[in-house]
Parts: sequence; structure tokens; C-alpha cells
Amino acid sequence: MKNVSRFQAFLIVLFFSLPFCGFSQNSVVVHADKPGPKIDKAIYGHFAEHLGHCIYGGIYVGEKSDIPNIKGFRLDVVGALKDLKVPLVRWPGGCFADTYHWKDGIGPKSERPSIINVHWGGVTEDNSFGTHEFLDFCELIGCDAYVCLNVGSGSVQEAAQWIEYVTSSNESPMTKLRKQNGREKPWNVKYWAAGNETWGCGGSMRPEYYADLYNQYSSFMRAPGMYKIASGANGEDYRWTDVLMKQSASMMNGISVHYYTVPGTWENKRSATQFDEKEWFSTMEKTLKMEELVTKHSAIMDKYDPGKKVGLLVDEWGNWFDVEPGTNPGFLYQQNTLRDALVAGINLNIFNNHADRVRMSNIAQMINVLQSVILTKEKEMVLTPTYYVFKMYNVHQDATLLPLDLKCNKYTTESGSVDAINASASVKDGVVSITLCNLDPSKSQNVSFEIQGLKLAQVSGKIVTSGKMNAYNDFGKKEEVTIADYNAAKLSNGLVEATLPAKSVVLIQLK
Repeated sequence: MKNVSRFQAFLIVLFFSLPFCGFSQNSVVVHADKPGPKIDKAIYGHFAEHLGHCIYGGIYVGEKSDIPNIKGFRLDVVGALKDLKVPLVRWPGGCFADTYHWKDGIGPKSERPSIINVHWGGVTEDNSFGTHEFLDFCELIGCDAYVCLNVGSGSVQEAAQWIEYVTSSNESPMTKLRKQNGREKPWNVKYWAAGNETWGCGGSMRPEYYADLYNQYSSFMRAPGMYKIASGANGEDYRWTDVLMKQSASMMNGISVHYYTVPGTWENKRSATQFDEKEWFSTMEKTLKMEELVTKHSAIMDKYDPGKKVGLLVDEWGNWFDVEPGTNPGFLYQQNTLRDALVAGINLNIFNNHADRVRMSNIAQMINVLQSVILTKEKEMVLTPTYYVFKMYNVHQDATLLPLDLKCNKYTTESGSVDAINASASVKDGVVSITLCNLDPSKSQNVSFEIQGLKLAQVSGKIVTSGKMNAYNDFGKKEEVTIADYNAAKLSNGLVEATLPAKSVVLIQLK
């Protein structure tokens, strides 16, 4: 009996040391009984800069164009963005913001002066898309506007006058000018930033210098309900956040951070469509860096703002690859594959899970630039895999975060390993929404779900995936990546079991 007992003990140890093959291998416990903060809809924001064909040809074609439009705005793009439920758009930059003088972009178009877009291709900017056009566009698609003021080459007076022109209902030279230009009532613009990337293209400043400059600008940024935003750190420059929070926290509502996923190097960012699993893994690994960045910047902010009054705004993020062959290097045009869909899902899950501090994010950029949700070519329009992830995830907008515990396998290659699954959960109108990414491009993942504090009666789902890791949607061709119904989640005795296909982004909804 003694020998048998030892043998049985050996089998038990062996059993628990081997990888599980059933649903208990990956598990998600959602704490519906411990709801967290609201997921601000602005986390699903976008970014539109005067760069390449984002504005001209993407959003705006002019009223005389033979491309169907309303007041110069592409009808197909307007419709697609409404369907996406875009909550907010950041404009006019980016680096362009700190060379942009807003008075060049108002009044009769024939009288607006042209400038050279020194940052993006050296092309002529005719200023036919200016303040009125941007704010009219935001009203048209039903979103909030986020305006970035010119600090690098502008002045406090110029910034203050722009805010007055846009937001004031009082009689003044600026409001009189606005009315002369055809807008009687002010626009309701809440979000205003003092400069962009002031550590780089926005002025090559030290944080101490910018903090003083920000305080000066902030003192003259005045409008009802204004949300003031400071130009924040480049990636893991934690000292920048520390200095700004120490010197300026009381004068801001939010501080930004920028981080791009670059699978190669800045000199060789690699192709957006031609890549192997090594580059796939590198992209996933570098994307997951966002978790560390948000956590560490938030910890610094907690020192000076324990009440979390100041928001962390990731107002530039996304994949940055080499431009498509034959296109202008300064226009940053790249295709968008299933890999981009995974990157979008991962980042949005991270932002959701940090909703106590992250109040906004802006994917770079909306159309035809970097990780776009839409591509256009003359009269044609393509909805990218990233578009479909944003559409699937819009259930989280203004929902209540539900904390979750995730235990999962590793996705392992010769280059290293990362968690195979990334997830977040929320509840709105009695429906629990769980979004999950399976980062492994070749293996499916079985997952068991427990929803604590909620009796379940129904499960449904949606999925974004494809047979190829580099599948993408192209002009004149049938879509390779879109949203499909997901029927692999099963409800039994109050528990849910599901299989996440390889390289997929999945939404599971429970009620």
C-alpha cells in the first residue's frame, strides 16, 4: 500500500505539472459584483492631422468635387464614422499644430494664405480646411472636438483669441469676426491642449521650461467647462511627467503621453503587410509595453494627484510601419492588416482596464495615415481591420468597468513569450461585454468564464479574424477582414466556455 500511495502521489504531481488541455487552461473571472469606474467614451477617440491625405482626400474633398459630399465632406466617410460612433477627434496636429496659425484658416477660402507643411512632405497647405470646417465636421459626425493650440511658434495672445473666437457668446472683436465668417452661435469645444510634443517637434523644450510655459498658457485658456491638456511625455520619459505634475498639476485637467508600436527600428520600421511570425511577435510584445507605460505614468501622477483629478491621455498611439512602396515618405500611408486589429484590441483593453486614470486616447490617425480606420482612393473607400475592432468595441463607451482576473497560457516563440490572451470587461444597460484578443497566430485558446454577482441567461458574440495573419482589405476587392457572428461561446449552469480562434479579437456579451 505504501508503494501504491507513492505512485499515486507521483501521478498527481505529474498531472498538475502538465499543461491543461481543457477549458480550465485559460480562465476569466469577471467581478460584476465589484464595478469600477466609468470607461470614458473619449478613450475611443481619433486623431486627424494635416498630414498626407488624412484631411484632403480623406475627410474633405471640397464642394465642387465629383466625389459625393456634403459641404465638401465625403459622404461615405461621414457615414462610416457615424456608424463607428466616433466620440472625439483631435486636430490640427500633431507636429502641424505648432506651425499652424488659426487665422490663416478662416474667412473666404479664396483669401486664405497658403503655407508650406514643413513637417509632412513639404507640400503646400492652402488652408481650405480650417476652424469652421473642422468644427462643422465634428457636428456632422456627432463627436466632440479636441483642439491643439500652437505653442511652438505661436503666442499666448493667439491661443486666447482662438478660444474666444470659438467658444465665446459675448460681444468682442473675435466673436464679431466669427459672425462675419458665418457662425452666429459659438461652438461647444471642451478639450484644448497647450502644444504638442513640446519635447520634440513642438519646440525641443526641457520639462521645466515647458511647465512654466504651460502655466502661462493655462492662465489665459478660458472658456466655460474647459478641459485643459498639457503636452506630456514621449513614451517612457517618466521624468517629464514628474516635473509637469509637480509644477503644473493644479492648472491642468489632463496630461498626454505618446507611444507608437514599431516592430523594427525607427530607421527600418518594416512592412505593414509583408511580415513573418517573428515580426508579428515583436509587434505584440511592443504593443504590450503600453501596460507598463500607463502603469508607471499613473503611479507618478498618483504622488501629486491621489484623488485622480488629472487624466492621463494617450492622445497618439498605434502601429508605425514603413510607407507603402511608391507613396510619398512624408505622407505616412500604410496598409492595415489583421495584425493591426490585434494591436487595436490590445491597446483598447489596456485603456479600459486603467479607466480610473486614462480618460482619453486617440489612434493615429483617422484616415490614410499610419494605423487608419479608413483608407480612401479617389471615389473608393476601404474600412480597415482596425475600423472593425473599434466598431465591435464601442459597447464599452461610457460603460462601467468590471475588474477581471485573467489566468492564461503563454504565446511563446524563439524570441520570447507573452500572455496569449488580453481582455477587458464592462457593463451597460444590464449587458456584460467582454473583449478578448488571442495573440497567438497559430493556436486557438479554450477559455472558461465566471461572472461573479450576475445570473446569466443568454450569451452572444462577434469576432474579427481571418485565415492569414497579414490579411487586409483593399480597393476593389472583397473584404478579407470584417466582423462576423461568433457562436463558439456556450452557457451551461451559469458558466461560459469558449474557444478563441488563433489571431482573433472577440466580443462576448452576456445577460
